[in-house]
Amino acid sequence: METPSRWQPLLDALPHAAWVFDCASTTVLAVNGAAARLLATTPQDLCGARADELLQTPEDLAWWQELSGSPGHSEAAALESHITLPGTEPSAERHVLRSIRLMGRDGDAPRCGLVTLVDRTVEHQAEAMREGQLAEARATLEASSDGLLVTDLDGLPRSCNARLAQLFGMPESLREMRDARALASWMHRGVVDSQAWQRRWLALQRAPLACGTQRLRLVSDLAVEWVVRPLWSQGVLQGHVSAFRDITATVDAEQRVTRGSQTDALTGLPNRRRLTHMVADALMAAQALDTGMALLLVDMDHFNHVNDTLGHDRGDQVLVDVARRIESSLGEGDELARVGGDQFALILSGPQGASAAAAEAAARRVLAQVTQPCELEGLQFTLTCSIGVALFPAHGTQADTLISHAEGAMRQAKDSGRATVRVHQGRARVDLRRHMALDHAMRQALVSGRFRLHYQPQIHLADGALVSAEALIRWRDPQQGEISPGQFIPVAEDTGFIIAIGDWVLSQAVRQAALWHARGLSTPVAVNVSALQFQQSQFVERVASVLAVSGLPGSLLELELTESILVRDAEEALVRLQALAKLGVRLAVDDFGTGYSSLAYLKRFPIAKLKIDRSFIRGLPGDESDAAIVRAVLQMAKALGIRVVAEGVETEAQRQFLHELGCDMFQGFLFAPALDSLSFEHRLLAARGLDEAGVDTSSGEGGSQPPRMRLVHG
Repeated sequence: METPSRWQPLLDALPHAAWVFDCASTTVLAVNGAAARLLATTPQDLCGARADELLQTPEDLAWWQELSGSPGHSEAAALESHITLPGTEPSAERHVLRSIRLMGRDGDAPRCGLVTLVDRTVEHQAEAMREGQLAEARATLEASSDGLLVTDLDGLPRSCNARLAQLFGMPESLREMRDARALASWMHRGVVDSQAWQRRWLALQRAPLACGTQRLRLVSDLAVEWVVRPLWSQGVLQGHVSAFRDITATVDAEQRVTRGSQTDALTGLPNRRRLTHMVADALMAAQALDTGMALLLVDMDHFNHVNDTLGHDRGDQVLVDVARRIESSLGEGDELARVGGDQFALILSGPQGASAAAAEAAARRVLAQVTQPCELEGLQFTLTCSIGVALFPAHGTQADTLISHAEGAMRQAKDSGRATVRVHQGRARVDLRRHMALDHAMRQALVSGRFRLHYQPQIHLADGALVSAEALIRWRDPQQGEISPGQFIPVAEDTGFIIAIGDWVLSQAVRQAALWHARGLSTPVAVNVSALQFQQSQFVERVASVLAVSGLPGSLLELELTESILVRDAEEALVRLQALAKLGVRLAVDDFGTGYSSLAYLKRFPIAKLKIDRSFIRGLPGDESDAAIVRAVLQMAKALGIRVVAEGVETEAQRQFLHELGCDMFQGFLFAPALDSLSFEHRLLAARGLDEAGVDTSSGEGGSQPPRMRLVHG
């Protein structure tokens, strides 16, 4: 038998419980203190005890039986088992790792064996707890309504739950394969905007902590909210955890609300609120493709007549039909919106963009479609529209700018007589600044009294008599000096300030004419009337009020109107002109021949005078075309019993030619430019043979007939 003392130093050096036993008798030969403490006894009590009966467990019983039956063939054993220590409750189990090694053989049979016992109860309990926690976490993740994905720092999947596989339509076999690249590729293909998906992963690799939330649309038509959070372990970033929540119902509801707020209820087309976004999207596409884009604004002409005649319900039916007609003229990629009561907008882009020529061609197609005959409840009628065009990039690069320019061009089309197309005429930034500065300065000038009137004499061609005057506005600015009406009048018309200016001119001219009339120098004074001024609902009443306050007879006031005023709304214009004629006011057509010359309105309207525009006088008498036009105007006026004034007469040859053709009057530098009121009064006194006191100087007897004025260069 082995000597116990031989093994004692070895056993005492071991950190775990250990003892040596004799293989033949299976008795314990030596034991260390750790074993005694573990087994709650003393080394003396353990020595001599049967090793095969010491802490018997089902796991090692077979090993001892094998040792006793065939000692030469027994192998070492490492057994894990649960044991109950002596003197403890059965529930106080220990999880131990027991190792048995055979040593010192005599031939085939071992002489002794070494048993070590490692108490792994704490570790086993910790592992059991971790496994339990992991099982709970796995069950929780699998039960989650969100799809969950764990990825490493390279963005490759490490694990996912069943809900994620369901959202992305992932086969179970792919999930079980745990092939990270295959799983990542499947998810990449499952997103509609795969580029946005890829950009997000690349951004996370560059800035791992820059996590956040993003919405995605999957190819399955599901909408998901993608939330990414960092995954930390022991203070080290290990990757990311992504949660994908199905928000399809929420997104669809939002889209329904958005469509409702951005869709025209009558036609189903996008409305004005949506138009800005549509134009912005088209601009982005045009910039990306380096192509052009056009915006067309279509406004129906006189559509109020349809509503007034057929009622608004029937008018709505007509608008739906108009929308259908315009849609039929659209090309690939073009879009249509209804932006107002009877106003539509077209965005022309298409695969190749839109040029100026393409935009005008499209506008002509729309005009042709709209003007097709209509019939409703037995009434046949024809509609027309006015179209304004703005182009990218020529007229702007922002949605609001293009919309504004298209509206301006549409108004120009209206002013040009309707049923036509106008393309925005771009102005340089400096011109826009000048426009704003002039508008401001004009308003200050009116308040500060810096405007003044000059009067250009109108001369009778037959005898040279000064018969009337045209009041013309003049303006000297303290900083800019004399500013031509050709500069500020267009700005005033564009801003609407022409109404205030026109009202001032009317009141000042009537006041001056009343002063002359009171002094016995009665002279008709002509005043230009702008289209905006004439369209004011109280215009006739304003004229009547000015005449009443001044005491000037209506016959001494002449209003000069442009042809566009007369044809804009002929019926309404006729009513106002007749009302003005009842006041005794004379009516003249200014710049005749440059607009919409028509015998129709000349026959119907109470027009007393035509003024031939200076552009037709300049070439006389040598220009055959100008001569033919002037001759035709004079013949027409004579047939209608209307007097004619030629503007801009500067040479004796022009005067003589007009006299021979039978023109009634002229005005221009040949006699005098526009004069201030005092200078004009001097000319008027001289023309009538009166001195400044109003005494007749035409003869020593104070003759009653004024002499005829001779032509004098002013």
